[in-house]
Amino acid sequence: MDPSKKILVVEDDPAIRNLICRFLGNKQNYQIQAAEDGKSAMALFKQFDPDLVILDINLPDVNGSQLCRDMQDSTNVCVLMLTSQTDQTIRLRTLSQGADDYMTKPFDLEELAVRVEVILRRIRDRKSLEQKSLTFGNLVIDPIRYEAKLNDEIVDLTALEFKLLYFLASHPGRVWTRAELIQEVWEHEFIGDPRVVDVHIGQIRKKIEVDTSQPTLIHTVRGVGYKFEANTGQQGESA
Repeated sequence: MDPSKKILVVEDDPAIRNLICRFLGNKQNYQIQAAEDGKSAMALFKQFDPDLVILDINLPDVNGSQLCRDMQDSTNVCVLMLTSQTDQTIRLRTLSQGADDYMTKPFDLEELAVRVEVILRRIRDRKSLEQKSLTFGNLVIDPIRYEAKLNDEIVDLTALEFKLLYFLASHPGRVWTRAELIQEVWEHEFIGDPRVVDVHIGQIRKKIEVDTSQPTLIHTVRGVGYKFEANTGQQGESA
């Protein structure tokens, strides 16, 4: 465990909050701060600047998914969402809204520690991307600004969606399996649902494709995986 890593725990149930804090702080030696609602969490988030947020989706004053987006808009932080929902659709929606991983309550503390360690191994580093902009027709993907533009309008991508899009676009025509994308983009031995790839691809398509039923940029290769292949425009480099 890296004692320099900072974790913010946002959970309104004091028993669960204290249990997580004691376990990750005392046994795992992470720096821990905790909040019981969205308002105090956001204030502490700005002051503490955590590497990871463990975030309950059901808070008394704000929806956890919205708080996740607000935090990631600020610092591109990693988020592990806690949910009491067992419905698969709802859990996958949690991932599509920006969370890096999720756990369903009740959960095992040792598994939580493993998931935390896995996420922290791949703290996002903008400089880790090749510093060149990619252009395909009206789509421009800029790793320096960490943003994509379509028809000169900024595309509202989560950090993980951007990283996935940039990776695929960096290898046009190359077919990637879900396992390969998880290894290359998530950059760790992901232990969650591999369909997280499908979820994020679906979200990206909604934002950059004219017709998601007939995608022209991110293509599904049936039985294999995905590839990026634009018929118009050329790949270019940033200044």
